[in-house]
Amino acid sequence: MTPSHVVIRREGRVLVATLQNPPHGLMTGAMVGELDALVGEVERDTGIGAVVLHGAHPDRFLAHYDVAELVAAARATGVRATPRQAGAALRAVRAIDRVPGAGRALERTPAAGLLALERFHELLLRMNRVGAAFIAAIDGSAMGGGCELSLACDVRYMADGDFVIGQPEILLGIMPGGGGTQRLARLVGSGKALELVLEGTALSPQEALDIGLVNRIVAQDRVLDEAIETARRLARRPRIAVEGCKRAVYEGGSAGIAHGMHVERAVFMATMTGPAALRGMEAYLDGLQKTGELPGYDPVARGHLLAGTYTDLTAE
Repeated sequence: MTPSHVVIRREGRVLVATLQNPPHGLMTGAMVGELDALVGEVERDTGIGAVVLHGAHPDRFLAHYDVAELVAAARATGVRATPRQAGAALRAVRAIDRVPGAGRALERTPAAGLLALERFHELLLRMNRVGAAFIAAIDGSAMGGGCELSLACDVRYMADGDFVIGQPEILLGIMPGGGGTQRLARLVGSGKALELVLEGTALSPQEALDIGLVNRIVAQDRVLDEAIETARRLARRPRIAVEGCKRAVYEGGSAGIAHGMHVERAVFMATMTGPAALRGMEAYLDGLQKTGELPGYDPVARGHLLAGTYTDLTAE
């Protein structure tokens, strides 16, 4: 039996997924397939409120994508294409993959590399759409595909130490292909993103924090625990509200202001009229009536003591 590349354990509403592929911690097609299954489980199970990803390698969250697989895909494709031709081919592959059973047939053709790329991109987009928070506990270096996977998470904590994160693909004559250019530009700005991908720069944890690439630096022996603590807190949010926040930021935030405001209005109305929101707001008003005071701020809870203190918001 082939060992699993994504080992999952559940702690209440939190899934902790360990990424493993000894000896180097490379990302592979098999690992992407298991991540796809993980995201599918999160989509189906509304009892999951947050997911933590971390690496099993002592010095790496996840290394780059397996270059041997990339070379094999390039050789199998066999035809050099312009960006326009490649775009047309990718659209065709995407359309065929939507036909029941057709994807399996494509996997045995020269188009298999195109299919794998389409599926990887769709996997990362599904992470951005689902109503559960994804947290990357970057407990070592994360380069190339490892960096791109962390960028697709909603929160990134990075271990302090002699570790690096970045997109070095150009040093191999290629460019980031798993969303790295797009998510970097949205996180750190187009100018800094372009510099990073043109240089193939590897950033230290402090450099990554300084430009907003990661949210926090934590001691290596604490980064997973910190990520799980945050996951437990975020998992108490109702999934419909988490999904709405993610959609408004990821989709609306990269559009024009008018469209972005429309996305926000739409998801706000959808969440406000849901049962979890009504319970939460009514519990808040009840608490205010009983105490006569507005709820205060709790540094430990990292937020105001609003309705979540009084009632369960997770049940839809």
